[in-house]
Amino acid sequence: MLNRVLDYARAHRDEYLKDLLEYLAIPSVSAQPDHARDVKMAALWLSEHLRDAGLRAEVMATAGHPVVYAEWSGHDHHRPTVLIYGHYDVQPAEPFELWHSEPFRPVVRDGYIYARGADDNKGQHLAHVKAVVSYLRAEGTLPVNVKFLIEGEEEIGSPNLSAFIAAHRELLACDCVMISDGALFSPTQPVLTYGLRGLAGFEVQVHCLDRDVHSGHYGGNVQNPAFALAQVLSSLKDAQGRVTVPGFYDDVRVLSAEERAVLARVPYGEADVMRETGASQAFGEPEFTVNERKGARPTLEVNGMWSGYTGPGSKTIIPATAHAKITCRLVPNQDAEKVINLVQDAMRAAAPAGAEVTFSDARGTPASLVSLDAPEIQAAARAAAATYGNPPFYELEGGSIPVVHDFQTLLGKPIALLGFGLPDDNIHSPNERFAVACYEKGIEASIRFMAEL
Repeated sequence: MLNRVLDYARAHRDEYLKDLLEYLAIPSVSAQPDHARDVKMAALWLSEHLRDAGLRAEVMATAGHPVVYAEWSGHDHHRPTVLIYGHYDVQPAEPFELWHSEPFRPVVRDGYIYARGADDNKGQHLAHVKAVVSYLRAEGTLPVNVKFLIEGEEEIGSPNLSAFIAAHRELLACDCVMISDGALFSPTQPVLTYGLRGLAGFEVQVHCLDRDVHSGHYGGNVQNPAFALAQVLSSLKDAQGRVTVPGFYDDVRVLSAEERAVLARVPYGEADVMRETGASQAFGEPEFTVNERKGARPTLEVNGMWSGYTGPGSKTIIPATAHAKITCRLVPNQDAEKVINLVQDAMRAAAPAGAEVTFSDARGTPASLVSLDAPEIQAAARAAAATYGNPPFYELEGGSIPVVHDFQTLLGKPIALLGFGLPDDNIHSPNERFAVACYEKGIEASIRFMAEL
């Protein structure tokens, strides 16, 4: 059966590529209200596609954007059930002028599909859909029972998914969860992720005046909020990148010597960081390696800051306010609310005289660790090795997938985190892309995973 299904998938690669390009043309940007109709259109497209494949599929409401749920059961209770998660919403595509082609008019160029959402995450979860399609069309059956949960709010933090999962535990009951929302190490080197960092964030406002004022009349006599904000932010880290907030590292999980040895097997270092980002040098806590800093250490970063006049020419003012967006990536054992309170307390303490510091939009999700010992995860490892020709690396990932913690606490089943993209696919950036070969290999890996399971 396996070989016949793989042959079917290879024979229909052009059809599968055409479907992905059609899916990518829908601008399902969950963060922008003007795209609410497009988000719904993407959910409808996917649900219809799943129904055409032979699954029972429906669009289910949440308090925000809907989820797409689908299932196929062979009515054999001895077969394991896998729940496949993904998200059909995408990041905003701005700035449009930096794209080499239009973000929602997907094109194939030099072996890559260029479009917003190509890698993150439409291409990755559609690979699983096409694996199921290949089984059902080639054999009329699947070796496992399959459920899909594809949400429309991952790019805005999945605010309604936890409540949905809690309300539908019986519907989502499974033996394991498969998530493909990450990257390979290289086209021939798969990675199984066993840890994801959490996230804590908020916005800070520094207020000094009741309006913008003339810099000649009042300069030197009133506090400038832009300088005050810069002073506050600069107090949060030392020259080597360590966070100076009291208590910030108190709950951080300490890596064992064995785990550090596992991470050291991954051939990724400072030169790779520089090549991938264009940075002139790598930067961070010197007592930890790049791989350790990426997934096992918490961070504190400024995502954006603004104040005063930023248009063309000159406007000689002292602004009334200054603003910044702050996020912290969290590691296991850190509590998001506690970290937010620690950072905000440190910022208040660092504020100079005449500056009022306030905060808004606080939010957070915890980090996750998954077990690599479960037989379902070992099935994913065997499938990856057979597909890519090498056994997988095991890594801690620096990014966050909020639903992983929800699945762990609400479903309590093993979670396989096997990404199909590449590190340089420009996710969340202009010119996002997904290699056609990665899409095809993802379909193969999913086919093999179901067979191994």
